[in-house]
Amino acid sequence: MKRKILLLLMFIFISIGHFSYATNDTNSDLKIYSDAAILIDANTGTVLYSKKSDERLYPASTTKILTAIIAIEKCNLDDVVTVSKSAVSAIPAGYSSAYLSEGENISVKDLLTVFLVHSANDAGYILAEHISGSIDEFANLMNKKALDLGCKDTHFVNPSGIHNKEHYTTAYDLSLIAKYCMKNSIFRNIVSLKSCTINSTNKFGVRKYANTNDLLSPSSKYYLEDCIGIKTGYTAQAKNCLISACNKDNLELISVILGANQTEKGESSRYIDTINLFNYGYSNFSIKTFAEKDDVIETIEVKNGSKDTKNLDLILEDSISGLIGNNDEVLNPNILLKENISAPIAKNSVIGTVTYSVGDISYTKNLIASHDVEKNNTLVVILVIILSVIIFLILMRFLSLKSKKKRKRKIKYKYL
Repeated sequence: MKRKILLLLMFIFISIGHFSYATNDTNSDLKIYSDAAILIDANTGTVLYSKKSDERLYPASTTKILTAIIAIEKCNLDDVVTVSKSAVSAIPAGYSSAYLSEGENISVKDLLTVFLVHSANDAGYILAEHISGSIDEFANLMNKKALDLGCKDTHFVNPSGIHNKEHYTTAYDLSLIAKYCMKNSIFRNIVSLKSCTINSTNKFGVRKYANTNDLLSPSSKYYLEDCIGIKTGYTAQAKNCLISACNKDNLELISVILGANQTEKGESSRYIDTINLFNYGYSNFSIKTFAEKDDVIETIEVKNGSKDTKNLDLILEDSISGLIGNNDEVLNPNILLKENISAPIAKNSVIGTVTYSVGDISYTKNLIASHDVEKNNTLVVILVIILSVIIFLILMRFLSLKSKKKRKRKIKYKYL
């Protein structure tokens, strides 16, 4: 009974803690209009800002990034797909579309491009059927992929984000998916396009579409020069949504905005919030180089090393850098060497690692040998000399005994 009560108390405590994290801003000075938001470091996933990022909300077309990465990983981009009636007829009125036609033959690459750039819902359904045979089976694939990426509050029922009460996620989960997607060069290239073109098909000629993301449009008042993608979203229930990535001064950040409307000035809060998040991120965080490639981190004396080579500099195999806040302190480096280091050692051999820590994040690189370490042969030489002397003495003794025997024989014969 006591055990059950203890477990119940633990569950309540964890739940309260989780709720507190999900409903409080990590920075109260930063005004975010949207229902939920998060800003992360794209490299480490470190959360730099959070507002209700664990609250389940509707994602609208931001869903499409998960569909796209699955298609990229499972399809050949040059594969040609025939558009089915079921795929194009499944899109409700009012949802964005590329107006692809039943029986039209189109490449996976073109489908992906118009899907991510123009947010064409029909392209997503066509890809889903091509990959899994049905929308339901593809949704199962999506949910499995989301779990594999660490998402805990995501459940999708279609590939495009068409509204459904059972189709939901969180800002945090979307940041995990976006972080994974942006490591793929094909995905990165597509989502950064300001516009896209579908090649001519058996039914239509070349078609051009604009990107729905105003952050990428130089003619928009929301244009953000360092923005490199990635996806907008909107339904009446989800309101305006936006996942964005920005790369500046070697630091790549990802933001997620869910449930955005307008500011009191009538501006789009999904763009205003995103710009404010990036301004906050680049004002308060940066990438710091802790040590450069070939820097000497430690010097050791190698066991059994020769006199001229036993003092070995351990140098950094690659430069080591990481995210650091304006008020963060870099801890002294932690050096971990291999056990039983002894000669001989070849130049550039990995001898150990060095780790720099900032808060809960650690950055580790290899330490390598700056030069060859030759084995000390002094003992061997001494042993060889000693052995040679012993052999010489044994040989002399043997010859001496042999000589004595000869003399004895001569004396014996003489007396006979």
